[in-house]
Amino acid sequence: MTLDLSASEALLGRSREFIPGGVNSPVRAYRGVGGTPPFVERGEGCRVIDADGNQYVDLVLSYGPLILGHGHPDVVAAVKGALERGTAFGAPTEAELNLADAICERVASVECVRLVNSGTEATMSALRLARAATGRNAFVKFNGCYHGHGDAFLVKAGSGALTHGSPDSPGVPGNVVVDTLVAEYNDLSSVARWFEERGDDIAAVFVEPVAGNMGCVLPAAGFLAGLRALCDDVGALLVFDEVMTGFRVARGGYQELCGVRPDLTTLGKVIGGGLPVGAYGGRRDLMEQISPAGSVYQAGTLSGNPLAVAAGLAALEALDRPGVWDALEDAGAHLEAGLRHIADDLGISACVNRQGAMLCLYFSDEPVRSFADVMASDRERFPPFFHRMLENGVMLPPSPFEAWFLSYAHDTDALDQVLDAARTSLTG
Repeated sequence: MTLDLSASEALLGRSREFIPGGVNSPVRAYRGVGGTPPFVERGEGCRVIDADGNQYVDLVLSYGPLILGHGHPDVVAAVKGALERGTAFGAPTEAELNLADAICERVASVECVRLVNSGTEATMSALRLARAATGRNAFVKFNGCYHGHGDAFLVKAGSGALTHGSPDSPGVPGNVVVDTLVAEYNDLSSVARWFEERGDDIAAVFVEPVAGNMGCVLPAAGFLAGLRALCDDVGALLVFDEVMTGFRVARGGYQELCGVRPDLTTLGKVIGGGLPVGAYGGRRDLMEQISPAGSVYQAGTLSGNPLAVAAGLAALEALDRPGVWDALEDAGAHLEAGLRHIADDLGISACVNRQGAMLCLYFSDEPVRSFADVMASDRERFPPFFHRMLENGVMLPPSPFEAWFLSYAHDTDALDQVLDAARTSLTG
């Protein structure tokens, strides 16, 4: 079956006249899988419909925020109500206070929080705060983990843990990333070596507690606790980037599940209910160094936007209804088990990693626990699989490095459609 994407092709052609590459975020261009990206016209529950009228079960979900699905009535009502009162004020509102209160109540390590406009802005601001609070410049990040497109985070790893990284994008000066130290996810020894070499100058360790930007890679036993101990030994801060996992894998984020308490946490996605938002928060003594309480400057005209905070608060409150978290876990478990069964039945080497309602299928006969494992998987199998899934009515993220997402709206019929499509696509 070949999809009719003629309307999307025409829209992409027009878009390229006005937008670089025709898209406003690179992965949407389908460069990793080839072909024409469907231009989405609308979303309904767990499905999206494109400009040609094709309907898909959506496992992209805007890369995570739509944990309740498209057009959840509580979120829609909240946004409509906020819209009638005003779209932006440049002044404090009770609504942003209410969202901040909800975040602090749910995430044990967050005593105080600042709302911003994106996950990138949150991590950039958290890094500035960590450097100011410690009086140090260097920080550790992990190969395969993504923390937004801030200059200091766009680093290509060197040949080993003690080889300095280089800029991962033109326009990023080499001197900007000289203090970005790249280690290997799930390898404590690679972090320890950096601490041995530059411990007195390390302000923080930034980590996705579950690495969702190389698919879905879970932390090994003791890895996050080991990072906590290494930071404590030298007075560095531990920063959890829970932009993806926050309020998606558990009510209090992944830190609720792992029991490791970071000093700072960055958030986004779910806390905006599908609208642009970000946040960073943590210990009160740290957060009160942010202007105007302290001298570390950070500001934003649309921070705490009334529409975004209304949508986010409605989403968080809906997640608290009885049975919602259990349903999300059950949906994830159902899809994971089904994919494993299909791969085994067809004799296909595959690894399925999952945490709650996010997961990823790797074409690998070995467990996937690191960026090196991801790179060693058979990534060339993904593009044809992706397109066969699309032809069979399932929209996956167009990259083998992205997590798949489920929502409360994904019912058994939708999950079984995904599994039927997977069997057909893996058989072809």
